[in-house]
Amino acid sequence: MEDLKRQAAARALEEVRDGMRLGLGTGSTARHFVDLLGEKVRAGLKVVGVPTSEATRMQAESCGIALTTLDDIDRLDLTVDGADEIDPAFNLIKGGGGALLREKIVAAASDRMVVIADDSKWVDVLGKFPLPVEVIPFGLAATRRGIAKAFGQCGVSGEMVLRKRPDGHVFVTDGGHWIIDAHLGRIEDPPRLAGLLNAIPGVVEHGLFTNLASVAVLAGRQGIRVVERR
Repeated sequence: MEDLKRQAAARALEEVRDGMRLGLGTGSTARHFVDLLGEKVRAGLKVVGVPTSEATRMQAESCGIALTTLDDIDRLDLTVDGADEIDPAFNLIKGGGGALLREKIVAAASDRMVVIADDSKWVDVLGKFPLPVEVIPFGLAATRRGIAKAFGQCGVSGEMVLRKRPDGHVFVTDGGHWIIDAHLGRIEDPPRLAGLLNAIPGVVEHGLFTNLASVAVLAGRQGIRVVERR
């Protein structure tokens, strides 16, 4: 599986040109992309990156990749990131690694977003992977009720689990928030659910990425498949 992820990352690297401003994703597949990009940088490629998490920032620095922030530049040419699920309409579920807020900010500031994944992430309908919802700790019970109401309005339901670290403590994002993982099974209308979740005061962000990805690079045992959003 790691070899497939690296193949997808290598294909996405072909989209990178000298002088580009890049969004650097987070997660196991994006980690391969940052490693490979670092090799190109050490060979003379000139790029600047905006990392989507503290983990990616540290990795990029160790690879010698020049970094900046969205306070210093207004747009990115390209973001390369992974996904937990991708449907044929290019709706995504992201956030399994907990970096969904920064990932979405960076993707939205990019001219193009290329998603890299093994082909098991390509699904007919989103929802088998739990949907992460990043929330403010204050008023958590009220926020959960709001989330449940939004689910009901979209005809979905499922267990909502507060994400914990392996040591049993609550998982805290880079922004200091918590994550509720919603086990919904099927999400028939991701854009509608995204809009309803956006309207809940205690929800900081959610893992439904709609109208952001433009290309998917999928690595399988039969090779690389590149799918473009129509």
